[in-house]
Amino acid sequence: MTDDKKLLQELLEKHNNGDLKPKERYEIPPQGMPAQDATERRDNIDEVATGYTETQARLEALRCLQCKNAPCVAGCPVKIKIKDFVSAIADGQYQQALEIIKENSLLPSVCGRVCPQEVQCQEKCTVAKRFKDVDKAVAIGRLERFVADWGEENDSTPKIAPPTGKKVAVIGSGPGGVVVATDCRRAGHDVTVFEAFHKPGGVLVYGIPEFRLPKAIVEREIKGLEKMGVKFECNFIVGRTRTVKQLLEEDGFDAAYIGVGAGLPRFMNIEGEQLVGVYSANEYLTRANLMKAYQFGEGADTPIAVSKKVAVLGGGNVAMDAARTAVRLGAEEVYLIYRRSEAEMPARVEEVHHAKEEGIIFKTLQNPKRILGDGDGYVKSLECLKYELGEPDDSGRRRPVPIEGSEFEIDVDTVIVAIGNGANPLIGQTTPGLEMNKWGNIVVDEDCKTSLDGVYAGGDIVLGAATVILAMGQGRIAAAAMNDYLKD
Repeated sequence: MTDDKKLLQELLEKHNNGDLKPKERYEIPPQGMPAQDATERRDNIDEVATGYTETQARLEALRCLQCKNAPCVAGCPVKIKIKDFVSAIADGQYQQALEIIKENSLLPSVCGRVCPQEVQCQEKCTVAKRFKDVDKAVAIGRLERFVADWGEENDSTPKIAPPTGKKVAVIGSGPGGVVVATDCRRAGHDVTVFEAFHKPGGVLVYGIPEFRLPKAIVEREIKGLEKMGVKFECNFIVGRTRTVKQLLEEDGFDAAYIGVGAGLPRFMNIEGEQLVGVYSANEYLTRANLMKAYQFGEGADTPIAVSKKVAVLGGGNVAMDAARTAVRLGAEEVYLIYRRSEAEMPARVEEVHHAKEEGIIFKTLQNPKRILGDGDGYVKSLECLKYELGEPDDSGRRRPVPIEGSEFEIDVDTVIVAIGNGANPLIGQTTPGLEMNKWGNIVVDEDCKTSLDGVYAGGDIVLGAATVILAMGQGRIAAAAMNDYLKD
C-alpha cells in the first residue's frame, strides 16, 4: 500500500468515528494537481492538468473543516453548497456530490477547470486564512473537476416539464446561453440557440485552448442539451441573419436572451499595428482553437503565422493562453510583455506558473511604444519602454509610470495584442429601444431584464469581460425571470 493510501485509510477511520479533529485536518498535506511534463507538453495540445486520483480527492476533501457558516459559499457566484459536496467526496459518495453541485452549476467539468477559485470560493476558505496563504485553501475547484469527470459516464438527461407552447430564443451559445437554454427547456419551453460560428460553445470553444479545456467536454454538454430537445442554429448572426425584433415579432419567439459575449478586440493604437504579423488574441486563439489552424494543410483550411519570435502584450488569462498556444505552434521564443509587475497581473497564478514552466519569457514593467516593420509590411521588431510603479489607480493596482529615455528594441516577427475586448456594437445598432451604457454594454435590471419586454441579457455583453461562472450566474437569474415572464 502506498503512503498516501495508508494515510487516507488512517484518516478515514478517524473521520468515520467522528474523531478527526481540526488540528489533524490542518496537518493533511494539500494535494498538488498532477500535470503533464512541462517540456513534453510544449509539443502537444493535450490537457496540462491531468486531474486528481481518487485517493488525492478524498485526502483533499478531508482537509475541509466543514465550517458551520461556510464562508466559501459567499465567494461562489452561483452559491454551490460547497461543504456538502466536499463532505460527500470525503465519504466516497461521488454521485451525491455531483448532484449537489448540479443543483446550482450546470457545467461542473468546465467550472472545475477554468473558474478563478483562488479569488472566489477558495479565497474565503478558513483553511487558507489559518495559513494566511490562499494556495493552501481546500482545492474546491479541483474537487469539483474530480467529481464532474467521475460523472462523465453516469450523466443523465434532466427532466423536462410538459410543453408550454412558448418559444425562447437564446442568442449566443457560451456558458450563460447554455444555462438559460437548460433552465428554460426544463420549464417546458421550446428553445432555439442561435450561434454566429459554425460550432456551438462560444468562448469555451473559440477562446479557451484545448490544453486548458478539452473541447470534448464542451461537446458533451452541447449534446446533453440536444438530448433535452434544445435546437441549435449555427452560422446565424443575430443582427444580420435576423434581428432581435424579427425573432420576436415575425418568427414567433415569446422571449429572448442575449448572451453574445464581448467579441470586439481592443488594440493599443500604437504605430505599426497594421503590419502583417499583428493579431488580436481573439483572432489568434480563434484560428488555433476553433479553426484548428495548427493542422493547416493537413485537414484544416485556416492558416496562422509560422512564428519564430512572438511578443504577447498583456497580463491576463487570455495573454497566457495566447503565449502558450504560440509555444505549441512552434515559436522558438515567446515574450509576455506587461506594463506592471507580476504581482498586479490579472491572470490566474496557476496559468502564470504553467506559462513559466513552458518557457514563456516574462518581461514585466515594460510596454511597447511602437511596432517596427521590415519595409515589406511585415513585423520586424518591437520598440518598448521600461516602466516603474507609481501610486495606486482606480483599480487599486499601482499605476505604471514610463521611464523617459528607456527605449529598447526586441526582435519579433509576430505580435499578439491581448489587452481585452469590448462589446460588439451589432446588437445595439440593430435593436431599436435596447438601452446600452457608454461602453456599449446592455443595461439590465436585477433580473437581467433589458429595456425591452421579453428580452433579457447577461454575461460579458452586460458585465464587460468577466468569467465563465459570472456569466452562468447571470444566465441562472435571467432564466428564472424568463420562466416567470412566460407564465403570464
